[in-house]
Amino acid sequence: MKGTEFLTDEDDPIDIRIDGVFKAVFTKDTPAAKRALSKLVSALIRREITIETILANEPPMVSMGDIQLRLDINCRAENGELINVEMCFNPQPFEPTRMEYHVAKLYTGQDIKGKDKGYKILKQTYQISIISKDIFFQDERYLHTFEYYDPVSRISLNGRTRIIALELSKLDKIAEKPTNMMSVTERWAVYLEYLTDRKRRGIINEIVSLEEGIAMASSVLLTISRDEEERARILRAEKTELDYIIFMGHAKEVGLAEGREQGLQQGLEQGLQQGREKAILETAWKMQEIGLTAEQIKAATGITLDIIP
Repeated sequence: MKGTEFLTDEDDPIDIRIDGVFKAVFTKDTPAAKRALSKLVSALIRREITIETILANEPPMVSMGDIQLRLDINCRAENGELINVEMCFNPQPFEPTRMEYHVAKLYTGQDIKGKDKGYKILKQTYQISIISKDIFFQDERYLHTFEYYDPVSRISLNGRTRIIALELSKLDKIAEKPTNMMSVTERWAVYLEYLTDRKRRGIINEIVSLEEGIAMASSVLLTISRDEEERARILRAEKTELDYIIFMGHAKEVGLAEGREQGLQQGLEQGLQQGREKAILETAWKMQEIGLTAEQIKAATGITLDIIP
């Protein structure tokens, strides 16, 4: 394709599987980013679609626990269909349940009240989750589409919600195929998974040359990666999120350990409570240490800075 920008040996692209990087690439206010998003969604739902509007590029966080969950791309296609796309770089054990929750929320969030409205106007909705790590579905298929159906007769409800899960951990065999033998969906999956693998740079460039949408996404990513200030900002945000996840895991461990120790002396219930309180204080202190705001600390722990030792 004319004007296509390929990765050179000197390029060090940021990992597009990182939640914040993925969002930055596909929501950048440029025609290339919007076109790339349209092509990615089309490949995953296996039907040509054009993204018209990004509905909530920066939705408000209810709590610090929403950091990863909220790094999604909520958008509307030109035909009115609603799509939520997210990269799950650090998926949780309850990921499939979360997918179901969000597609339901997207579907029921449509306004059906008023004259000439009602259920008939409801648009198709999609929850698209690209899962970077772990395997949730115990088969060899890397792409699953879920919808309501009768498990006995296998008859579909023909409803208007779909959950699409792309598992990047299942691409070993697909990545060995010649790029001209890969489907469009396979090319997108291989690009996302192996972009930063220098040993596969030739394959990545072949894919870039074959797919217009991937070429556009790659161009946006390279622009971000080569901008030292933007690169530092994104990686700093990713470090903050990772630190938070680690601190919350630490808090849980401290709470349980403290609970066991106190339980031997004063009873399990009292010990667990004291352990949790101590863990929360430690977590709040460490969150303050890495520069999180008072509002973020209060949302995550329920305590204010003035009571932190």
